[in-house]
Amino acid sequence: MLPEAIWSPSEVFSSWRKSVAMSHRTIHLFRKGLRLHDNPSLLGALASSSALYPVYVLDRVFLQGAMHMGALRWRFLLQSLEDLDTRLQAIGSRLFVLCGSTANILRELVAQWGITQISYDTEVEPYYTRMDKDIQTVAQENGLQTYTCVSHTLYDVKRIVKANGGSPPLTYKKFLHVLSVLGEPEKPARDVSIEDFQRCVTPVDVDRVYAVPSLAHLGLQVEAEVLWPGGESHALQRLEKHFQSQGWVANFSKPRTIPNSLLPSTTGLSPYLSLGCLSVRTFYHRLNSIYAQSKNHSLPPVSLQGQVLWREFFYTVASATPNFTKMEGNSICLQIDWYHDPERLEKWRTAQTGFPWIDAIMTQLRQEGWIHHLARHAVACFLTRGDLWISWEEGMKVFEEFLLDADYSVNAGNWMWLSASAFFHKYTRIFCPVRFGRRTDPQGEYLRKYLPVLKNFPSQYIYEPWKAPEDVQLSAGCIIGKDYPRPIVSHIEASQRNLALMRQVRTEQQTTAELTRDVADDPMEAGLKRELREEEGLLEEAESKCTSKRFSGSSDHKSRPCSWTPETLQLSELSGEVM
Repeated sequence: MLPEAIWSPSEVFSSWRKSVAMSHRTIHLFRKGLRLHDNPSLLGALASSSALYPVYVLDRVFLQGAMHMGALRWRFLLQSLEDLDTRLQAIGSRLFVLCGSTANILRELVAQWGITQISYDTEVEPYYTRMDKDIQTVAQENGLQTYTCVSHTLYDVKRIVKANGGSPPLTYKKFLHVLSVLGEPEKPARDVSIEDFQRCVTPVDVDRVYAVPSLAHLGLQVEAEVLWPGGESHALQRLEKHFQSQGWVANFSKPRTIPNSLLPSTTGLSPYLSLGCLSVRTFYHRLNSIYAQSKNHSLPPVSLQGQVLWREFFYTVASATPNFTKMEGNSICLQIDWYHDPERLEKWRTAQTGFPWIDAIMTQLRQEGWIHHLARHAVACFLTRGDLWISWEEGMKVFEEFLLDADYSVNAGNWMWLSASAFFHKYTRIFCPVRFGRRTDPQGEYLRKYLPVLKNFPSQYIYEPWKAPEDVQLSAGCIIGKDYPRPIVSHIEASQRNLALMRQVRTEQQTTAELTRDVADDPMEAGLKRELREEEGLLEEAESKCTSKRFSGSSDHKSRPCSWTPETLQLSELSGEVM
């Protein structure tokens, strides 16, 4: 078998000149990267082939097992595949969609179509690296060439690890220092065009139907309104819409966005970045072009560019940390004896905690597949170190099922962060499930939308309906304990107890805790400091009164200077959440 070729975008075009004499019959295997812009592996395959078949394998065992995909995510994926097929047909090709095991499907198609090369994007997630081995096995069995490029991340994360001495940088500040040495990421590759498929044709196969299956065909049903249509076309439209307001882009600051706004106050691009309908390099360099025209734009980590770099940070750490999505066997994660409480976990999952702010967020998550990053903070803290003391792994699985932007490394990294198991060290800062939401939406409009059972409560009581007098409950048509549950915990007592437990854990595991701590002040949302400090003071006051109740890669391209440096960062404002 010929050796695997790994290319950067800038090498694609020079490689084409050297390989024009080649006439491969190629399968381009789409996995993530469901797009025609900045797709260097597809461009490289087109340049070296006389015939190319764009293929997507719907491997349900893989997608529902390894990735825990729920119905909303399936709908988004199928819409993205339909959009990709439409865009391919517009330039003279089409998408071949097949259901089954990736390795078995490839073996079948290699024989059926006379394939000599398989191209695909390089991925770093364990699920995909195992799939890569299967693809290489198929290639070796059949004497095929393989061609792959990095395009789902800004950098080849192996380069970052290598530049850091062979281990991943475990703090954001150290990570940014490594990037400042490496220079700016590669520019995106050009769009795939109709001329590419005039030189390299997609043969017609009339022996079978290769259409994108429907949800009904897969035995799935989704009744919720489509608020986030899948596909590259919608991703680019959303990108252009936001970039029309260059002032908003230049001055964007994550802590100043509103968690319970009825409309997204962030870009809403994360689902498209997660599935690769939008290139992260395209997004990053479009931001750079706007920042270049603005003298006083926001800076990482709270800027839009900073959010993209957080994504890259988690991808890098995950790529070189075994068992990154688990507590056990994860060298950077505190080993915590979380409670096993399936009943309370289910109440959290199904929006039955009795705390309207928490339940409204979880309802929006299940109905729409998206919630604001600060809302994610609130429900994650509530499940873990704040109130229920249930493992972050359980919350991660729920997010993985429902979130359209669920992403292996970002999801796990943020759950470790928000549970104070790694990366975040101000564990005394606990989100209040009442005052946090009330501060930005005192009238409770967000609650009234997602919890209509409470819509008639006066604003005075809507965040704490259990405090409403009986006549108010009767007038609102909702009796607490009957029509809507009572709180499943006392927030003050539970958070006080959990704070003591976390103090003990961190004292006993100080060495592990220090692995992901920056020398400077611990990162935290600047806009939330006042809220969290009030809560911390509340806990300390309760603690003093209730002591007796306490429960005991390498590259040849030249580095370009970055548009930011680690010295420009305000570390007290760092955020661990990504778009």
